[in-house]
Amino acid sequence: MTLRTRRALIIGGSLVGLLAANQLHRRGWDLRVFERVPEDLVGRGAGITVLPGLTRAYQDAGVAIDEAALGIVMPARMALDASGRVVAERRFTQVMTSWGKLFELLRDVFPAERYHKGRSLAAVEQSADTVTAVFSDGERVQGDLLIGADGWRSTVRAQFLPDLKPRYSGYLAWRCLVDESALPREQFDTLFDRYTVCVAPGEQGIAYPVPGPGHSIEPGKRQYNVVWYHPADEVRDLPRYMTDDNGHFHANGIPPALFSKRVQQEMIEVATQRLAPQFGVAMRQGRWHFFQAIYDLEPPQLAFGRVALMGDAAFITRPHTAMGVPKGAGDLRALMQGLVDHPDDLNAALTYFNQERLRVGRTIVARGRYLGAYMEAQLKSSAERIQAEARRVPEQVMMETAAPLDYEALSLQH
Repeated sequence: MTLRTRRALIIGGSLVGLLAANQLHRRGWDLRVFERVPEDLVGRGAGITVLPGLTRAYQDAGVAIDEAALGIVMPARMALDASGRVVAERRFTQVMTSWGKLFELLRDVFPAERYHKGRSLAAVEQSADTVTAVFSDGERVQGDLLIGADGWRSTVRAQFLPDLKPRYSGYLAWRCLVDESALPREQFDTLFDRYTVCVAPGEQGIAYPVPGPGHSIEPGKRQYNVVWYHPADEVRDLPRYMTDDNGHFHANGIPPALFSKRVQQEMIEVATQRLAPQFGVAMRQGRWHFFQAIYDLEPPQLAFGRVALMGDAAFITRPHTAMGVPKGAGDLRALMQGLVDHPDDLNAALTYFNQERLRVGRTIVARGRYLGAYMEAQLKSSAERIQAEARRVPEQVMMETAAPLDYEALSLQH
């Protein structure tokens, strides 16, 4: 069997799944993508920081685009305290984009007939020669390789690592998007040219502009993306946040459309009291709010016979690193290299992939825990909170959050 005739089954049709699908399709693989959500994945997520490697992954997937064209170029970073005063600033160029733009770029170059929505995986079966995806409707689809790119609640991972559970960090990321036109210009003109960090006692926030409706980057038509890290007890707070206004508890995470208006208003008030005024205004004017509990996960293995885990289906890292999609792109790069080096030996290719990405994934998880240590300390003893506050330096937080680091090189040092 040659590489050109091999078939890949990709479970998960979000960014990492589509990156894998497009790259393998361009290299002659026969493949199909299966996404469990029946609707189009539009409007998911909010802002994304473009880190090194992401643009190359998109180019390899057939998207002819350079980094600057992905979104909005930020020439500098800035840190605010709780009063809104600038306490640190530095020139630092980065590009900020949106999940929606990245998704559409990949969908536009992928054959629509190979993308299947509303398909829930029930099980994976494999033999020495094939792997079979068994779906909840009973359909069985056979291939040579199966990629689990089905997110942090991965069904594929759950089958092969049933006892592995994400570790809750002790805090949430509250997110909102607000139209640029809804913000007072005199207060936000500077912020729309800066990646902004808020270092308030017991809290932390980041904010930056992202493309607006229709992916517009025209001034006045952009959006402002706010992420606010806030402590939340797993037993006392999470159940309430994940219960909608009809009293229904969403154990696996509440959809943004069902997010309680009572809780939303409560959190806007808390943000207004505790964060820089600019963040409070943005939260109050936001047209779309949601939150995510912050977890991390460190699996002992990423390859199982003819199955590979990628993206959040593999390692779950905290958003401080901004490595969600770039990490998935790195996973794919390692797999593709393994397939090039071992064109007739899938087992050897996946062994290479497993070894390479375990090293890097562990390093990124450790980095996320380091960056989130201050927030994690907020539910610990008063002595630990005081110690964490003493160690927090605004300029350091500003420059280390979502920083472009060479995780491949760092992993060799651990």
